[in-house]
Amino acid sequence: MDIFLQQIINGLVLGSIYALVALGYTMVYGILGLINFAHGDIVMVGALTALSVIAGLAGGAVPAPLILGLALFAAMLVCVALGVSIERVAYRPLRRAPRLAPLITAIGVSILLQYTAALIWSKQYIALPEIIHPTQFTLAGASFTDLQLFIFLLACGVMAGLLWFLKHTRLGKAMRASEQSPDVAGLMGIDVNRVIAFTFLVGSALGAVAGLMVVLYYGIGHYFMGYMLGLKAFTAAVLGGIGKVNGAVLGGLLLGLIESLASGYIGDLTGGVLGSNYRDIFAFLVLVVVLVFRPSGLIGERAADRA
Repeated sequence: MDIFLQQIINGLVLGSIYALVALGYTMVYGILGLINFAHGDIVMVGALTALSVIAGLAGGAVPAPLILGLALFAAMLVCVALGVSIERVAYRPLRRAPRLAPLITAIGVSILLQYTAALIWSKQYIALPEIIHPTQFTLAGASFTDLQLFIFLLACGVMAGLLWFLKHTRLGKAMRASEQSPDVAGLMGIDVNRVIAFTFLVGSALGAVAGLMVVLYYGIGHYFMGYMLGLKAFTAAVLGGIGKVNGAVLGGLLLGLIESLASGYIGDLTGGVLGSNYRDIFAFLVLVVVLVFRPSGLIGERAADRA
């Protein structure tokens, strides 16, 4: 029972990070029908920016909470500027183009961001300076740290705030209207270009938060870290129902739990052969199963249902 609870705790923390990144995918897809494969690399840029700020301020008289706050602020500024610029330069001119064109462009932007980051931060792994010292707690035989609790609660708070914003504010309602039909929303007086730019802004800001969480959780950063994280977040978005904000949250949490439980229990059954080093297998096995049996996701609408 203690092993099961331990895997649940690990899965919820990891899944909350996946859910934050998945929100960036699902919001853009909901309005543009575009899978923004560059989003994982925006998260990577945010993570490395935060690492740079932390490394620059560590070792001085600045307290750790202030360092983390400044790192998050800098990461959000960089990610928001990057996300909005990518939308304006790379995606907006292709909005009426065949769907394959923006998809290929997104892959190209992803590769460009990866190797630009490699030029700026090098291809070496960057370690997080020891500015925080997590306290460990025990619950029913399972252990967790206050850092893990902070990551999970912050992610839940950010996701709840986003859901409230989309439901209760004018701009949130404009985003939902643009998702239903951009052309009709434009006829009703909504500035669709502004709404789309704001969607990229919000998604990139969430990516910056997720980037800092990844750095705090794993303690390292790398120019290629956004690739696998982005693919897993995309898997989470598909699992929950891509285009659905609540689906991204559900899919992220479920994927984290599936990965954690599968790598823990199957790893034990196979003598460690399929343990944590092969946890990615389970994520993409979930993607294959969902695409075969439920392409619309757990809470997505089937095409026949919408008709």
